[in-house]
Amino acid sequence: MSTVASRTFKSTPERDASRTWTAIVDLLTLGKASEARTELLAVAGVAASIIADQAPKEAAITVTCDGPRTRIYCLYDDDAVEGSDANEDALGFDPLKGDWRVSLPCLADDLAWVQGALKKHSTRITARDLGAAVSAVDEAATTKSQALVFDPKGFLGS
Repeated sequence: MSTVASRTFKSTPERDASRTWTAIVDLLTLGKASEARTELLAVAGVAASIIADQAPKEAAITVTCDGPRTRIYCLYDDDAVEGSDANEDALGFDPLKGDWRVSLPCLADDLAWVQGALKKHSTRITARDLGAAVSAVDEAATTKSQALVFDPKGFLGS
């Protein structure tokens, strides 16, 4: 498995859900204008809805790419105001390098409409049930270039 970086953002009431998503997009795009930034901002309303529902409190927004995986959580209520558990520091790598994907955690009751709304704007940004792990399809797409194949003949020298 690849390296994992984790960040935790202060959300409501410290900042509203929309501003929280913008801060997350700033982190992921390294603050630069790009096609990825445009794509991430195109789903701002849907992402803000997920953040407002407190879905990323326990289940991470998961970003996969050709490099390390990034998990993003949000703090709410007193934890957001106090902020001692927040870590919004810049990443030491490009979290959208190569074939990137973003998987948003979502409440089960909202999953169908959220998936439909995301599909209108992006194939890279998807939603999953809060309790589900990032899908094997997303995992396979981002790790295909990193897969190792064991060659027993080469290993044994025969």
